[in-house]
Amino acid sequence: MLTIFTIPKPFAGHINTIQKNAISSWLQIVPKCAIILFGNDDGVAATAHELGVRHIPSIEKNEYGTPLLHNVFNRAQEVAKYDTLMFCNADMIFTDDLIGAINNLPSAEFLACGMRWDLDIKEEIDYSDAHWREKILKLKKLNGILHGFAGLDYFIFKKKSINMLPFAVGRPGWDNWLIFHMRSRGVPVIDTSDVITAIHQNHDYSHSKFGKEKKVIGPERDINTKLAGGSVNMMSLRDANLIMNKQGIKPPNFPRRIYPMLSSLLPWRFLLSIRRNILVTIDSIK
Repeated sequence: MLTIFTIPKPFAGHINTIQKNAISSWLQIVPKCAIILFGNDDGVAATAHELGVRHIPSIEKNEYGTPLLHNVFNRAQEVAKYDTLMFCNADMIFTDDLIGAINNLPSAEFLACGMRWDLDIKEEIDYSDAHWREKILKLKKLNGILHGFAGLDYFIFKKKSINMLPFAVGRPGWDNWLIFHMRSRGVPVIDTSDVITAIHQNHDYSHSKFGKEKKVIGPERDINTKLAGGSVNMMSLRDANLIMNKQGIKPPNFPRRIYPMLSSLLPWRFLLSIRRNILVTIDSIK
């Protein structure tokens, strides 16, 4: 049905709690998904053994010790048990509506992604509680904050359909490039925000020496941007040319339909890239 793969951070402190919450939620999905944890940071092997999921320790890293995505994506597409894969961050909780959406995705190539809900979760979730889904969804409704079009934490795609570049994981730019890359190849990008509940457990970014309150900046962001060919080759979820809802898959309604049409035009992308560069400069001097 689905192979989920991820690159966890070291399992320590609050990150340990939320990553175990996330991976354990994937284990509750029916029918059962295949799960692969990549990397050799502290606790990854032990957690994979504890939860009974596959572990691939050997991955490439950059000079800062950050895993590189091309190696992981290539390996995952080689060994995946199922033809449909999902890369997601190791702090994301999903429920059974994930499989319902996947069952309605096209058989041909696509890229599916959606907005996330940000939620403060401090404790481990008791998955032996038959009502854990109802409880987490109630918390999301009461306290969750919809992140918007910039929060891209999961990508669903067909095996052998992505040739990833050596981007640093968890650093800005690669996710925006991936949407651009698939759109430029004529592969449909599907916004699944309405049909997949994706809950992001809030955390700090102290795992990186370049971490700020809500993001990681520094030289790795600059390297990712250069590798992408500049911000002109970046798109957001606004540029998805299809939307999935309970009625099926269709183009966005007006006026949102205009945005993916414009984003295929270089002058429009160039104007947006200027805006991104200004925001990056502001971030850097804060």
